Amino acid sequence: MPTQFISLFPFHTDATAIRHPAAALCQGGLVVLLKPLPQTTTRCFATPPNTNIHTISMEIGGLDSDGRQFKSASEMWSDQVGDPTKKTDWYRQGVGYWEAVEASVDGVLGGYGHVNEADIKDSEAFLNLLLEVRIPRASSATPNQRHLVALDCGSGIGRITKNLLIRYFSEVDLLEPVSHFLETARESLASENHMASDMNKASNFFCVPLQEFSPEAGRYDVIWVQWCIGHLTDEDFVSFFKRAKAGLKPGGFFVLKENIARNGFVLDNVDRSITRSDSYFKELFRQCGLHLYKTKDQKGMPEELFAVKMYALTTDVPKKVHRTRSQVRANRPGIIK
Repeated sequence: MPTQFISLFPFHTDATAIRHPAAALCQGGLVVLLKPLPQTTTRCFATPPNTNIHTISMEIGGLDSDGRQFKSASEMWSDQVGDPTKKTDWYRQGVGYWEAVEASVDGVLGGYGHVNEADIKDSEAFLNLLLEVRIPRASSATPNQRHLVALDCGSGIGRITKNLLIRYFSEVDLLEPVSHFLETARESLASENHMASDMNKASNFFCVPLQEFSPEAGRYDVIWVQWCIGHLTDEDFVSFFKRAKAGLKPGGFFVLKENIARNGFVLDNVDRSITRSDSYFKELFRQCGLHLYKTKDQKGMPEELFAVKMYALTTDVPKKVHRTRSQVRANRPGIIK
């Protein structure tokens, strides 16, 4: 398949967005991104201290980066995107924020470029674990046994594709709404600039926001979504994953890696994104018709940032492992006499 560079909208119009970095301080308190409250970078901020946030189903209380409290997520979304004009502004402002950011590792990671190595290391360990079980003979131990294809959502400058995905997948497609990020990725991943073989290459570069993207049916083994889903409203979150399910091959799966709020949510007024709690995410997964296959907490991040969590999601119900009585007995701790 020839390499393509596809743009579905002009950025000066309704350029809805979805960008993610992974870091930023915050005077407050992360599944996806944080930001420094005093400054202007969303994606990785800390949970505001002494905030009275509660969770009741999807009626989750939260606050914004200015300290304003909301009784529920529905109240917040009504306030932020309650009419078509507000929703258009939400996405335009989000993409506009990232259009002003330098196309570099430090830029897309909100000034925390030094977390790149730890991020990739834990992501690779998680991916290997999943490939060994979901797609046998596709892990690092036996590469290139199958023609595998991945989609990198919110790809930015191609950081994850270049450092991780292209080493495991025959083809990687990149999806990113910020044009100068995607152009940098295309240049960086060109065969003359990156040691990728003809068997492992970046194939398609889609300059499209998540909420407008529909994948080719049955193309992908893995759809990787990292530090970008916080730019989607709950409605568009669910809509995106329902459409994206059609893009998975049999046995394929999603990996969602995001900042996590301790409770409820934190709304970033600067880059127009929301950091959701683990329970908030799990309710959205249920609405998407997705099943939680495995999770992993990211290690080695600065303490001032939000926690980061990885979710492996499948369209099929995970099979339960039935252990025999002898296996259970063998795993029991011995008695110290």
